[in-house]
Amino acid sequence: MWDMDSNVFNFLNRGLTTATSILLLFLPGCDSQPPAEVPRQFQLTQKWELQPGDSIAEHQVLGGLGDISIALNGKPLYAPYNGRLQPHNSECAIFSSEEVAAYLLRICGLRSPEYVPRLRGESIGTGNQVQLALLNKQANGQWAMVEPSKEIIQQMLQQP
Repeated sequence: MWDMDSNVFNFLNRGLTTATSILLLFLPGCDSQPPAEVPRQFQLTQKWELQPGDSIAEHQVLGGLGDISIALNGKPLYAPYNGRLQPHNSECAIFSSEEVAAYLLRICGLRSPEYVPRLRGESIGTGNQVQLALLNKQANGQWAMVEPSKEIIQQMLQQP
């Protein structure tokens, strides 16, 4: 009787060890968090002392020269073309696209942005107030702020 109980125990123990090994093999694939993106950095041709994300007298700077402020009031902002949202700093994100590779959109004030590829017309986030800046790549590799067209801003505010 003892041998039978011992054999059953050994069989169950091996089965549990195998099941545990299989479970541990698949656990790393269950992580729902995508890998963190490295913030996108770029060099502006224009230099201003205060930039969005800076702090002055214990107050956070939300926008700067070249930014257009939009009152979203919690409504979504939409991708103007197929592209990708990337982190820039603690308050701003960068929207880039192969369709318009010479331009970047800096968006500050998005609430809980998700840094993933977006299709034209998909929501890129919400916020109470956002600041938009359009950057154009210069021949020397630096970026310069340029005035965004009303059409691009309108595309970002209205879902197609």
